[in-house]
Amino acid sequence: MRQSAARTAHSLWLPPDIPLLTEAEADNLRVVLVAARNPLNIGAAARAMSNFGFVRIRVVNCYEVAFREARSAVGAPELLANAEEFANVAEAVADCGLVVGTTAGASRQLEHLLYRLSAGGELIRERLKAERVALLFGSEKRGLSNDDLSYCHWLMRIPTREAHGSMNLGQAVAVCLYELIRAENEAATTELKKKASGEMLERMTRVLLDTLGESGYTKPGTETATEQKMRRLVRRMNLSEEDAELWTGMLAKSGNRARNKGKRE
Repeated sequence: MRQSAARTAHSLWLPPDIPLLTEAEADNLRVVLVAARNPLNIGAAARAMSNFGFVRIRVVNCYEVAFREARSAVGAPELLANAEEFANVAEAVADCGLVVGTTAGASRQLEHLLYRLSAGGELIRERLKAERVALLFGSEKRGLSNDDLSYCHWLMRIPTREAHGSMNLGQAVAVCLYELIRAENEAATTELKKKASGEMLERMTRVLLDTLGESGYTKPGTETATEQKMRRLVRRMNLSEEDAELWTGMLAKSGNRARNKGKRE
């Protein structure tokens, strides 16, 4: 069977103990750059993606500069030409069953499970076999905001030294993607049900927030904090599509009953 030119080129220099993901698995990954400020960093990230066989790049609220012409995207201009632009994280991850955020994790209090790169890479590789995964990188100056993180199921960090934990955006993308193509864990894994997409989880979150608001749980002035807390809670549940639909239906019905009861009274 004839291989594509790109995959043939990759196989020439990759050592035999580092197999590439299949094309379908690599195509399931979405590298999402949130509020990137430097077009050269976006170009460097695209170059790293091309190095390791990933082609789906998404940018969210990026700096208004012509990043698609970044000279740092050596050998990968088509990736930038085809980059998808989104106004917010919710839209950028709506079609993904797993959303993973990256963080240095040193100077902030996190509300998520935090995996080292090696452990997180194994989990991501397994999920790429069946569904789309979004890997989020924050801006060069501040990283991912708390609101950005609330859309994530869990977080991952590169084990850099504490005294100098942050990395250049392009370098961080390269290191993470290299981890994804390393030799896979040989342990057998059980087949999982298809996980709920970001869109399904966000719909469930909105219904849950509406129900909480109707019940009086959400107090004035705490709406933003409650929304982020509930979004994280929903993603920690690790729901399948079937279970997410069931929960959404139950919450919607409970909310409707509460509203109808209030009207009668």
